[in-house]
Amino acid sequence: MGLLNFLFGNKTKKIQDFKNRDAVILDVRSKAEYDSGAIPGSKHIPLQQVASKVATIKKWNKPVITCCASGVRSGSAAAILKSNGVEAMNGGGWQSLYRKLD
Repeated sequence: MGLLNFLFGNKTKKIQDFKNRDAVILDVRSKAEYDSGAIPGSKHIPLQQVASKVATIKKWNKPVITCCASGVRSGSAAAILKSNGVEAMNGGGWQSLYRKLD
């Protein structure tokens, strides 16, 4: 096990676990960014709206993998969701997440 895996866990394994449990991919980029390319089937809620949409997200009753352009906004979104009782993880940048989902 590499040092980074030891420190941060194996993200690919966690993504697979979430995916196996029918996780929802939540893209938190702006509408313009999302419209220019996104993971097929992902849901879109800009980061600024995530806190106000927690009740809706909870109704999905599924784990959530957040993504954005680089992983910063999705990290914030995952933290907001976790603090509100949603099982969530930061999937990082949407393009690298998309490759990991294959």
